[in-house]
Amino acid sequence: MFFHHRDLAYTVRVDKPNPVFARMLQQAIGGPEGELRVMTQYLFQGFGHRGEQKYRDMLLATGTEEIGHVEVLATAVAMNLEGAKSEQVDEVVTNPAVAARMGALEPRHFLSGGLSAMPSDANGVPFNANCVDAGGNLIANMRANVAAEAIGRTLATRLLELTDDPGMKDMLKFLIARDTMHQQQWLAVLEELGPEQATNAPGDYENEPDYRQHAYAFLNHLMDTPLPRDARWTSGPSLDGKGEFTLVEPAPAYGQEPEPQKAPPEVHAGAESTAPGGAARRFTRAFGSMVDKVTPGGSDGA
Repeated sequence: MFFHHRDLAYTVRVDKPNPVFARMLQQAIGGPEGELRVMTQYLFQGFGHRGEQKYRDMLLATGTEEIGHVEVLATAVAMNLEGAKSEQVDEVVTNPAVAARMGALEPRHFLSGGLSAMPSDANGVPFNANCVDAGGNLIANMRANVAAEAIGRTLATRLLELTDDPGMKDMLKFLIARDTMHQQQWLAVLEELGPEQATNAPGDYENEPDYRQHAYAFLNHLMDTPLPRDARWTSGPSLDGKGEFTLVEPAPAYGQEPEPQKAPPEVHAGAESTAPGGAARRFTRAFGSMVDKVTPGGSDGA
């Protein structure tokens, strides 16, 4: 259950409305590094958390805060669009393509949003939740959250460089400060979990003896460049305390050269790539049986 408070999470003040900056702010709303991403990520991590209640509460509280940040940024976009006239759309339409896209009002802010923010990035591409990480593993989720806040904080600092509006600078500095806390809190959870749980995700799976040689070996896939043997990730104890880093160069090929079976005639792969008729028929029958099992109305379908 959510409740809405009329007051914003932070004061939004725009001294000099700027439609171009409004467009740039859209990246902080609907880009893969934006607030819609972290809002959705934290909420769904919280919804699905099956461990200690305090972590669920932490995730849901922070996800709810991010809803407020979306509202702050949407308000900032709308205020930067105030005073933008329809004539500016004409300029966009008549200017050369590059100038129209990068140097004027975003057409959809007028045409689709009616001078308001939209759930999209700076290019008008709608937000896509494919960038959301909610893996159902606390360690993996915390690491994904640190990365999300790190790139989001980086975006906010870049936006700060692009405005001379005192109100926008104040708002962005607040958001940067909150991104600082969010990075720190996710890192604090990993520290609280301890090295046994927080080093590798998932923390409850151990590499089997036959595979431990691969668990701490750095493979150099650069053809002509040797790597330092005294780097932290090529020598010394692993961070989980369960192995020693090694450098393997050149990187070995652990597998065999692939030898795929020839295709049946129905595939039309060419005579030189086609199996004899008997083998082809067996392949076709097996493939047809598999299709029947997964196709509605097939032999095993509903």
